[in-house]
Amino acid sequence: MQPQQPVITLAPIASHQDTAIAQIIRTVGAEFGAVGEGFGPGDAEVQCMSRHYTAERNSRYLVAEMNGRVVGGAGLAPLRNDSKICELKKLFLLPEARGHGIGRRLAVACLDFARERGFSSCYLDTLSSMTDAIGLYERLGFRHLDQPLLASEHGGCDVWMLKAL
Repeated sequence: MQPQQPVITLAPIASHQDTAIAQIIRTVGAEFGAVGEGFGPGDAEVQCMSRHYTAERNSRYLVAEMNGRVVGGAGLAPLRNDSKICELKKLFLLPEARGHGIGRRLAVACLDFARERGFSSCYLDTLSSMTDAIGLYERLGFRHLDQPLLASEHGGCDVWMLKAL
């Protein structure tokens, strides 16, 4: 008998999911050494993602649930209020959610949202230790940059990538 496939859903973040997502972002960030200032998990928005990712801000944060449990998420927002360049932000998954295609689904949904909103390119920054994520970004068409696109608030990151939309 085949093991049952998990039921995976993606939906925009709701306020009752803020605490779970904040915990996931911090836990997974710590797993890869992204702790403190200069890393996404240390951003003030992590406390209340649903307030920061809204249609009015031309942004969206998607939450992934597996069998009804929050297991991760990813967001898309304008890069420093730029109307043409957006940023793929805070794609974090718990270990048990990895290997199910959830990261790819989250990233593709964010990129689709970016195209709908009229962005022409998408930027991201990450850590070289996040090799699986970097591989995903490369397969999605992101190209490596030699330096951050702009002076980044995430000075601890050492990989910068850009994708034309």
